[in-house]
Amino acid sequence: MTNRPQTIQIFLPDGSPTSIREAEITNRLVKAILFPRNKMQEVAKREMVHFTGVYFLFGISEDGVKPTVYIGEGEECFKRIQSHNRNKDFWTHCVIITTKTNEYTKTDGKYLEHYCLDKALETGRYTLDNDTGSKKPSLSESREYDLLDNFETAKILIATLGYPIFQEKRKAKSAKELFYCKGKDASAQGELTDDGFLVYKGGKCTLRETPTAGPWVINRRKALVNDKVLIEQNGIYIFDSDYIFDSVSAAAATVLARRANGWLEWKDKNGKTLDELKRK
Repeated sequence: MTNRPQTIQIFLPDGSPTSIREAEITNRLVKAILFPRNKMQEVAKREMVHFTGVYFLFGISEDGVKPTVYIGEGEECFKRIQSHNRNKDFWTHCVIITTKTNEYTKTDGKYLEHYCLDKALETGRYTLDNDTGSKKPSLSESREYDLLDNFETAKILIATLGYPIFQEKRKAKSAKELFYCKGKDASAQGELTDDGFLVYKGGKCTLRETPTAGPWVINRRKALVNDKVLIEQNGIYIFDSDYIFDSVSAAAATVLARRANGWLEWKDKNGKTLDELKRK
């Protein structure tokens, strides 16, 4: 779906912008509700959490470099989430996607779960906590297209609530928007995005850190190796997938295996630094 201007309405049931939030595009059927884990009792009073739909449990793993998500479905979503509240430790927030009038069937929920799992894997922004995949249920062709349209609305609502799980990482439309970082045995390219700095799959990193790299650089690279974002190959590390860093310097330090000022290390094809192009 092409990006276009849209109006999204967000309702705060208890008046707090960090508590329960309901989001909708007013002329669309799909609606989302987000709540922190400590608001389980309060959110239970909201009718829509008891509807049929698909839900997302978001959190951070202790040693991972990506946030974690569990994707599930339920005829009454809140009952399923109550079970996860007892059995899953990692999550801090939940988002439920349903319809304003509880129109989804069990089969609809299973289809959305299956599709969301596939898209989350494809996008690769989050680590999935699901042990297994989800089998695609049998649906009529027309209903499948209805649900795919619903998914596009859900994708926007979830991202608006702070979890861009299905948003494509790459935004650059031309080579003019690409930046390059090079060093000993290192050569990577990437782009500035709304989320941070994206290093492209295939980028090459120096294998051994310098003596002055510092624990932050060493530990960050180790975590990327553990999560298989970086893989060792022929005496260097290779990015095995696109990866978004929260700063340009973190991206450069990972590539160069040393402390680095990313505003000076990342350059366009003409040799101009990010600092020259974006901060002067």
